[in-house]
Amino acid sequence: MAVEQTPAQAGAQSRIHNIGYRSYDGPRLGRAYARRSLYSQSLRGAYGLGRSVKSKVLPMVLFAVMCVPAAIMVAVTVATKAKELPVEYTNYAIVMQAVIGLYVASQAPQAVSRDLRFKTVPLYFSRPIETADYVRAKFAALASALFIITAVPLVVLYAGALLAKLDFTDQTKGFLQGLVSVALLSLLFAGIGLVISAVTPRRGFGIAAVIAVLTISYGAVSTLQAIADAQTLGDGGSSSVVPWIGLFSPISLIDGVQTAFLGAKSAYPGGVGPGAGEGVVFLLVVLGLIAGCYGLLMRRYRKVGL
Repeated sequence: MAVEQTPAQAGAQSRIHNIGYRSYDGPRLGRAYARRSLYSQSLRGAYGLGRSVKSKVLPMVLFAVMCVPAAIMVAVTVATKAKELPVEYTNYAIVMQAVIGLYVASQAPQAVSRDLRFKTVPLYFSRPIETADYVRAKFAALASALFIITAVPLVVLYAGALLAKLDFTDQTKGFLQGLVSVALLSLLFAGIGLVISAVTPRRGFGIAAVIAVLTISYGAVSTLQAIADAQTLGDGGSSSVVPWIGLFSPISLIDGVQTAFLGAKSAYPGGVGPGAGEGVVFLLVVLGLIAGCYGLLMRRYRKVGL
């Protein structure tokens, strides 16, 4: 039979223990600090910094592969006292597009797929950070990482050109045009890579899909352009179809824009690139793709964050 306790007896047996919890009364850093922290962490992660040694191998190897050919070109130019660099600044990224595509394929899934796979995205949004903050930080981080890996070789080429005493004005102009080109390329490739990677939490699927879109599409477009150019030459005319085929590959889009507006030599078969009028279409498509990728990422993460 249970014995009922009086309030006095119950109070005597109860205790309140102070286990040391205190309310936070420090500075509230807010959304801007959280966004900067996420950007910094994602940018470092794109090169394996702050992660395991295994995670550093591929991005660092790809970074070296991007820079070594530029260093070799500089050495050859200085040793032979050549009057110009073997490759123009605007064409270097086109030549190395396979390496750039592999870098995006390896790092874009790493930036977003793990958050989806381990369902940590809602944890980000439980803090003072919104969908736009997450998307902007990830987009800016991957675009910055791409700009670094594409711009540093141009810096090597520029320094070597000055060391070889090539014309300062021409080299500076070409260098700045190259920076504009790789900045546009970085935004476009980052957007496409993140959109594809955000579709699936499985990193392997994301890698394969990014490679297919960025690298295989360039091979297919180049083949079609070569066929069209060969058929047109066989008929004794000049092809007007070749430039328009370039609309269907990200790297050929960049090639078209820089040919039309940055004075670059086109890498299209026969060297036939878009003119100024066609270049406007290429530029609008590039800007539309960048904006579209941002919009798709916003839509995707509004659903994920629920």
